[in-house]
Amino acid sequence: MTELVSTRVAVPAVLGRARDHLLARQDRAGWWRGLLETNVTTDAEDLLLREIIGLRRPDDTAATAAWIRSRQRPDGTWATFPGGPPDLSTSVEAYLALRLAGDPPEAPHLTRAATWIRANGGLGGTRVITRFWLAMVGLWSWDALPALPPELILLPRWAPLNVYDWASWARQTIVPLSVIRAYRPVHRLPVDLAELGGRVPKASRRVLGPLRRVALRRCWDWILDRQEADGSWGGSRPPWAYSILALPAGHPARERAIANLDRFTVRGAAGRWVEACQSPVRDTVLAVVALTDARVPGDHPALATAADWILAEEVRRTGDWAVRRPYARAGGWSFEFENDVYPDTDDTAAAVLALLRARTVRNARRVDAAVRRGCDWLIAMQSADGGWGAFDADNTSRLPGALPFADVGAVIDPPSADVTAHVVEALCHGGAGGTTALRRGVDWLLREQEADGSWFGRWGVNHVYGTGAALPALAAARTAAGGDRGDRIDEAVARGVAWLTACQQPDGGWGEDPRSYRDRSWIGRGPATPSQTAWGLLGLLAGRASPEAMARAAGWLAEHQRADGGWDEPQHTGTAVPGDLYVSHHLHRVVFPISALGRYASLGPGD
Repeated sequence: MTELVSTRVAVPAVLGRARDHLLARQDRAGWWRGLLETNVTTDAEDLLLREIIGLRRPDDTAATAAWIRSRQRPDGTWATFPGGPPDLSTSVEAYLALRLAGDPPEAPHLTRAATWIRANGGLGGTRVITRFWLAMVGLWSWDALPALPPELILLPRWAPLNVYDWASWARQTIVPLSVIRAYRPVHRLPVDLAELGGRVPKASRRVLGPLRRVALRRCWDWILDRQEADGSWGGSRPPWAYSILALPAGHPARERAIANLDRFTVRGAAGRWVEACQSPVRDTVLAVVALTDARVPGDHPALATAADWILAEEVRRTGDWAVRRPYARAGGWSFEFENDVYPDTDDTAAAVLALLRARTVRNARRVDAAVRRGCDWLIAMQSADGGWGAFDADNTSRLPGALPFADVGAVIDPPSADVTAHVVEALCHGGAGGTTALRRGVDWLLREQEADGSWFGRWGVNHVYGTGAALPALAAARTAAGGDRGDRIDEAVARGVAWLTACQQPDGGWGEDPRSYRDRSWIGRGPATPSQTAWGLLGLLAGRASPEAMARAAGWLAEHQRADGGWDEPQHTGTAVPGDLYVSHHLHRVVFPISALGRYASLGPGD
């Protein structure tokens, strides 16, 4: 009881420092944006891209090489996330980038890397995407890559393996890569990888028949139709790079894309690195929710400015999502500054909640109209099984994953528990409480609960994230869903709370290692982090868990706060591709603890 009381006393001061820290980070235009960090493949591929298109500068090369070296581990390898196991493809790409930067193969750090690479499969053991880059620079044979025919673009939308059977992020990659593979370009580097067992292949013959030429023109049109206003594709570096390489030299769209490449570059004391994408919409809507959880009033100037910015960011144009939902009216939000082709249900759900929190007499009409459009779009994007994927409805074909080209963990976008939970929560608060869509969404969540009581997390690591999302959604739906679901919801919530309580660490925190996506022994296990501890506390709060468990979680967040009001989180707790690509959302470590502590501080004396 003493610990509970002392935590309750400490939390307001912790919350005040965190709130001030977050408010100070807002841009004058109304938005927030934390950096988004992945692994060194993004940086290595940036150097290779600039080498191929003739824009690699010595100062950038040196700074990028310094960053890549700083991420190398003592055994000479690189991983896909801090503390993770060595990764062959990441290590090969990092090694190649350092050789391109001028590091000699006999240097001790490269000798260690080469020894490990040779012992663990060499160039031939790398992922297909890595071998595409090797082929483009003359270090792998185009003939030895899986077929990726551009004729896929000609398949009708009802045909198996048409491009819309792939997830949005995958189709943005395979279309330009199919063009690149058809032309088989080779840009010879001033270095080779003979020390890794590589050899320069003979130039392969290129044949472009009439049908292929038609397909290539269609691919170019498809790519051009999806270029964003800032010159990118999807606001994401991989399709941005591949689309540049797929378009003819001198094309205006290509030049516009190249001109904006530096917008994603970060320079710091450790060197130069590149963001894989940027997240201002997500960061802003989460910041609004967090600040209102911390009792910042909705008419506070910072929230008023943020609400205006969010309203202006609503996507009112048709995108790829309309292929499966042609009848739906546009009305969602995306992740990026410029990402209008691909709004997503997850960020739309968060935007609905943020706008409702920042609704005032001044903006009520605009907020109500935007919330209504957002909820209507979310309902239209529900998949046939009742759940929600992130970017498309019913994107569930298993055929893309069966192809040799698809050797990464996620090439489709099926419904997931975290996204479905966020949509359910938004619909509950956005006026869709009695709808069939909401009831079907709740039923989907109840069906998808794991045997241990947790839920899978697609876009955050992993079951701590999924469970921390599902419990608040089910709590909101307890009354809104109606019917006979009340007892089933109560049972599911109790099981979810029991799982979180069992995974809570002795010091009060939660952590889960990204290896849990492939090794179930890691589920609910890993170094405690601010983001994951906040997700766990949010789940306990929604499920009305024991006061002691909640106090220990709040105490962990209080004890680990920095003097400036923020938190440190070197781990990657965001997920881009489960099993393959993880991210560190630098603002997640701030907004989620504020939300959790704010809700904890709002508990009554008897809670």
